[in-house]
Amino acid sequence: MTDGEIKVITPDSLLNETMKLHEEGWRLVQICARALKDGEGNEITYSFGDELILGNLRLTVKPDEPLNSISHIYPTAYFYENEMHDLFGIDVQMMTVDFGGHFYKIGAETPFKK
Repeated sequence: MTDGEIKVITPDSLLNETMKLHEEGWRLVQICARALKDGEGNEITYSFGDELILGNLRLTVKPDEPLNSISHIYPTAYFYENEMHDLFGIDVQMMTVDFGGHFYKIGAETPFKK
């Protein structure tokens, strides 16, 4: 992966692509979700670093489509995954630590879900 690259993948290939990066020594930097217009789902960007290089995997998840957790590959991913679940309503499957919708104490359920 080159610096600043955004590799578009499918939800089905997330685990394989993440495992390749992990085996190559990349570290997880962040996971960012955003709601798409007209209720089309969510776009999720996974950012990884290797020294001073930043690379990204990007995928689109349809409404109510399950997404596999990467927390068994990158343990700290469970923070981001619980956030995606609570704020966007993304159905993240098999998180190593699942707060069951109570990661944040918020007044509205899934406030960024469109």
